[in-house]
Amino acid sequence: MKNLNELTIHQLIQSFESGEATAEGATSQVLDAIEAGAEYNAYISVFERDALLQKAREVDAARAAGKSAELGLLAGVPIAVKDNICTRVGKTTSGSKMLANFESPYDATVIQKLEAAGAIIVGKTNMDELSMGSSSETSYFGAVRNPHDIERVAGGSSGGSAAAVAANLCLASLGTDTGGSIRQPASHCGVVGVKPTYGRVSRYGVVAYASSLDQVGPMTRSVADAALMLEVLCGEDPLDATSSAREVPRFRDALGKGVKGLKIGIPKEYQSGEEGVDPQVLSRVREGIDRLVAAGAEVVPVTLPHTEYAIATYYLVAAAEASSNLARLDGARYGLRVEADNLSDMYNKSRAEGFGDEVTRRIILGTYVLSSGFYGQYYGKAQQVRTRIQRDFDAAFEEVDVLVAPVAPTAAFRIGEKSDDPLTMYLADIFTISANLAGIPAMSVPCGKTDEGLPVGLQILAPAFDEEMMLRVAAEVEQ
Repeated sequence: MKNLNELTIHQLIQSFESGEATAEGATSQVLDAIEAGAEYNAYISVFERDALLQKAREVDAARAAGKSAELGLLAGVPIAVKDNICTRVGKTTSGSKMLANFESPYDATVIQKLEAAGAIIVGKTNMDELSMGSSSETSYFGAVRNPHDIERVAGGSSGGSAAAVAANLCLASLGTDTGGSIRQPASHCGVVGVKPTYGRVSRYGVVAYASSLDQVGPMTRSVADAALMLEVLCGEDPLDATSSAREVPRFRDALGKGVKGLKIGIPKEYQSGEEGVDPQVLSRVREGIDRLVAAGAEVVPVTLPHTEYAIATYYLVAAAEASSNLARLDGARYGLRVEADNLSDMYNKSRAEGFGDEVTRRIILGTYVLSSGFYGQYYGKAQQVRTRIQRDFDAAFEEVDVLVAPVAPTAAFRIGEKSDDPLTMYLADIFTISANLAGIPAMSVPCGKTDEGLPVGLQILAPAFDEEMMLRVAAEVEQ
């Protein structure tokens, strides 16, 4: 039998119910694994051991007293959360020196939901500074290392959350996805990663990067676990005006229905080798598509004609919103303070000392595109193109049930390989950012490995609020 920290959530819950395992045992094994797996640098902080084990014993006691029906869906399951999600316990650093000592006075809504479901939140995972990066190398706390090859990146910005699941340092985790920050690291680390529809999951209590793009989602070892996590996380939140009032379905019911008769759209813009896609990545993705066809799905070529503008549009919108959101990190209201002779110098020195190079680069870009005389030329124009991209997806989904595509152009690259070339790093998100601009759900599911043993993910995109269809197709790929 596998160690408890190596099981899926469903397997662990089954072990609880059969009496073969306890929440205390599972939590203890996860904490031991975190200690043994320090080389991955997947965590920024781990919560106090005795307090976690006491929570686990309370779950075990309730189950032993015959109160299993009163326990939540995740009772006793050790879970990690990205360090840009506020927790009252411990610090919320967002991977930045600016917030290295920030302690939140409240829990994010997704934390409240996890705890109401009985999850044992073991710690906060490493990430690119303030979610800005595609490799988890920009963290103030050092780069995350890929469990499949520690000389390679884990992907970003939720690299710590992906590495923690892949290295068995938790059973599932939360990440955030602004331009692919759940799906790309999930692909690089060989786990399942879901970006729900914008508004499906509350963003209250998440350190904002780009508010019209950010979304919280799960990273797991199986599609079924991802469906279970979504049932816990989704739902309207009065504290987040953008959250949706739509009813949350029982996502697990969508699994096992097969794909016979479904139409799978293949965007021609995502299948050419012109975007620098590694042939091995294309080969694994095509094998995943072949599995869907063998299961009865029909492949339909479609086109997303404004795809070529997505990267530029994304970085204009995201940088503009980031420059606005991060204005509050000034040393007075939030963040590191560097003393100076006057208020202006204090702001300048605090932000210069607190932010890393990539964050500074994006703040400067965002401030420029929002400045007087350039707003309409850049930010306004980008929003117009964003609408065209959304319409491309609307038109495609009139013809097909889902779209499939690569997640990233390559498997995990070597640490430092792209650090000095921001443009090349930005292109790592070329297949993922359009879903954020359109607000639709998308996910990465493992579909094979390269000759070097590096995981490759298949991306599945669905119409807004149709996560059930997306999970149904993913479950078939997983088979």
